[in-house]
Amino acid sequence: MSAIPAEFTNVTAVTKANIYFDGKVVSHSVLFPDGSKKTLGLIYPGSYHFGTDKAERMEVVAGTCEVKLDGSDEKIVYNGGEYFDVPAKSGFEIAVSAGIFEYICSFID
Repeated sequence: MSAIPAEFTNVTAVTKANIYFDGKVVSHSVLFPDGSKKTLGLIYPGSYHFGTDKAERMEVVAGTCEVKLDGSDEKIVYNGGEYFDVPAKSGFEIAVSAGIFEYICSFID
């Protein structure tokens, strides 16, 4: 398990929010000097499906979620300090049952 970053330095934060599912999922993009991008976001209780183009790593900053990757029948619970990877050109269902789930999404080349 990797250490979840507490902050990022020398980055550009995009002020316009990415808003999904009637505001129940909200994130902001963070651009790094090397051209990479991450999003920092919140997910309110509910169940949501996301499609992916690039591979992603979802790091759990706080909260608990249950995730089912497309093509799998297995649902796995993740807590703060853990992460899960999503293959490119696929998707996942994420469910939050209580509280606010906080995450960092890294786009993997």
